Order: sequence, then C-alpha cells, then structure tokens
Amino acid sequence: MSTEHIPDNSQLSVLADEIRHFRKKNHFSLEMLADASGVSRSMISKIERCETVPSTVILSKLAEALGVTFSQLMAPAVEREIVHIPAGRQPVLKDDESGFLRRCISPVLPGRGIDWVLNTLPPEAETGNFVAHRRGVEEYIYVLRGRMRATIGDQRVTLSQGDSLYFQADADHSFLNLGKTQCEYFLVIDTSKVR
Repeated sequence: MSTEHIPDNSQLSVLADEIRHFRKKNHFSLEMLADASGVSRSMISKIERCETVPSTVILSKLAEALGVTFSQLMAPAVEREIVHIPAGRQPVLKDDESGFLRRCISPVLPGRGIDWVLNTLPPEAETGNFVAHRRGVEEYIYVLRGRMRATIGDQRVTLSQGDSLYFQADADHSFLNLGKTQCEYFLVIDTSKVR
C-alpha cells in the first residue's frame, strides 16, 4: 500500500488508535484478534505502533473480526450538527497492488439509508432555497469540481474541490456556485431516521 495518499502520519495514527480502541472494546488481546482475523499478531502490533501501512485486504479482515466497517477504522465517529471536512483531512488509501482507492468523504455515522445524486450547477448559479426537511433528515455533499457556498439556516460554509460537508437538513438550505465554470457535487440525502 502506498503512503503517498496518506496526507501525513496523523492518518496512520488515527487508524492505529481506532484499531486499538475497537480491539479493547471487544476485550481482544493481540493474539485473540489475530486468531479472529487471520492477520498475524506481529502485523497487528506494527499497525497499532504506526510502523506499517496495511493493505485494504488486511484492514477489511480486521474490520470484520472487530465487527465494524472499513470507514469506522479510518476515522473516529463524529456527532455534530454540521461537519465540514477539508480535502486534506479526508482519509484516502490506495492499495498499489489492486489500484483500489477509498476516500471517506462523510463523517462516520451509523445506520444510513440514502439517496445519492450528482448535481451540476452552471457558473455563478444558485439552486434556490430548499425548505427544511423533517427532523432527522441528513445530507452529505462532496464537491467533484468547482467552488460553492452552502447556506444552512444562518450558517455559511465555502467548499472547494475535494471538500465534503454534512448537515442536519431540518433548516432551510441552498447552494451557490462561486466560480465561472460548472460546479459538480454529489449530494446524499439520508431519510432513514424518519421512515
């Protein structure tokens, strides 16, 4: 696995901390996790000491044995009303052998039923105001190209290419393309809590 896609040692440290956290939460010793996952004790120890960058295959085995998702190993869970994750802080891992790339673009929040839409805003255009959804509806955005401003209630957040945003959508919200070229972004609407 290449380390060039990990912004700095802090991401490796987050991964190490999360594996250790979930291992202890499950009351697993290194040996017990090795037996449950099929990953050697020495490899797990090296990962927890930030001495190696594990492949996605190894991480998947550890996640399965610990009863968590791949994404939960990549970033600690957050519970805030609005979460803006700049591109440089999004966990990105690439497995050199397979070329497999994973970008965790949303906060780690459990149990989602979602709609995923690709939106394109013309230059300097605005979506217009979306009225507040029912309480419990959440939205995620990932900017593929361009620069935009998201207005959620009375708060404004400027997003650039590669940035992502999470917000509870029970407030009026709108999006404005700040550039002179098209702005493309993924929008995920999660209504699972209100079904």
